[in-house]
Amino acid sequence: MPETTAPDSTVAALREIVGPKGILTGDDMAGYLTDWRGRSTGTAQCVVMPASTDEVSKVVSYCSRQGLPLYVQGGNTSLCGGSVPGKAGGDILLSTRRLNAVRDVDPIGNLAIVETGLVLANLHEIAEKHDRIFPMHLGSEGTAQIGGLISTNSGGVSAVRYGPMRDLVVGLEVVLPDGSVISRLSGLKKDNRGFDWKHLFIGGEGTLGIVTAAALQLHTKMTARADALVSVPSPAQATEVFRGVRDRFDTRLMACELVSGNEVSLTLEHVPGLRFPMAEVPEWMVLIELGDTENEEVLRDTLQDCLAAMFEDGTITDAVVCQNLRESEELWKWRHSFSETNKKAGHGIVFDASLRVKSVPEFIERAIPAALDLAPWAVPLIVCHLGDGNAHLIVMTLNEDRPKITDLDDLTHRMFERVHDIIAELDGSFSAEHGIGRKLVDEMVLRQPAAEIALMRAIKAAVDPKGIMSPGILLGKNA
Repeated sequence: MPETTAPDSTVAALREIVGPKGILTGDDMAGYLTDWRGRSTGTAQCVVMPASTDEVSKVVSYCSRQGLPLYVQGGNTSLCGGSVPGKAGGDILLSTRRLNAVRDVDPIGNLAIVETGLVLANLHEIAEKHDRIFPMHLGSEGTAQIGGLISTNSGGVSAVRYGPMRDLVVGLEVVLPDGSVISRLSGLKKDNRGFDWKHLFIGGEGTLGIVTAAALQLHTKMTARADALVSVPSPAQATEVFRGVRDRFDTRLMACELVSGNEVSLTLEHVPGLRFPMAEVPEWMVLIELGDTENEEVLRDTLQDCLAAMFEDGTITDAVVCQNLRESEELWKWRHSFSETNKKAGHGIVFDASLRVKSVPEFIERAIPAALDLAPWAVPLIVCHLGDGNAHLIVMTLNEDRPKITDLDDLTHRMFERVHDIIAELDGSFSAEHGIGRKLVDEMVLRQPAAEIALMRAIKAAVDPKGIMSPGILLGKNA
């Protein structure tokens, strides 16, 4: 087994490329070797932190010549264990944290060209200065980096309006596994020079190369917004709320989220300072955000009228429409606190299902009892990006019930089998926005058609013939 610390020659060679501030060894690597939920831990010879595309190219070239496995890490917010190295000890971990420059912002073309170590929240601030928005929002935006969002094709709450990361990437700069650099960052709307290769790297999870910069689509800033919390009798009524609001407001619908009451109650318990706008937490609720460039009062009043009609016909049982920005921010603050809550509350077996919106209620109705049959002590939590059909079922074992799990790996495997079978029967996908990482490699190989797996492995072999890029991620060790 390789040593868990870097041989002097490797450290010296990499330090020569990135300088003394660009390399970590020994105990200084600890924060990079475990994912943020503490579930996946690896080892590495060293952590290397290039500060430019040229330095990335030289690091990758060195690793290619030496045959060193190379993993890439952004903000280390992965939910599938894809951002940490393996356990063998001979790997190199490349962190993009120093690749954080803003190369260009073009308000006329609604374009930002940034390096991929830039934190998402910082991009929001930059867009704001130019009276624009970058319309991706998620709970980890204070630490998640652009490169990680690209590599996992992240979604977020606004995908119903703007799509996932794939729809926001106009061009990429990538360092290939041999160290060569390919780049299309011009931001052209029309460009038919052969294959649109950027899509190989969006969702590629670092297995084909390292994204070092991206041309990203900005959008017009919304000058008016209206937000509401709606109580519904069941997930079936929630889909009717979505349809009604979408049909009334069309592209002004920015977000539509279905949440189970037990997730909200758990969040109010574990995250101090949150305020819930209703007297009691309902069993099911829908969060709605609208955005427009017209009059905010008119938008809010129209939403209120729309919801009043739903109340009259029994589709909803209660609703609170936010009257100002403070109330809107409070509403979404507890929504974005769910991941923090679940990390504190216990161990969740998390499902990331992508379904047709009409199938979401059936998924919830079937998946919850299937999971509880295996773990009757668990608390089933639902957080669903209803507008795009991305349903998260979190089968939560609270901290006080952890002793009831006798074999976590076995329980997880059996629960995956049952719930993913249901997803397949509904013609859905077991991975919507979290990626595959290490967590779902077996499911990927088992459930995807053999021809698809063969095609992806052929692409991997062609682009990375030495197999040095993130081995064991996405397609397994034999990719």
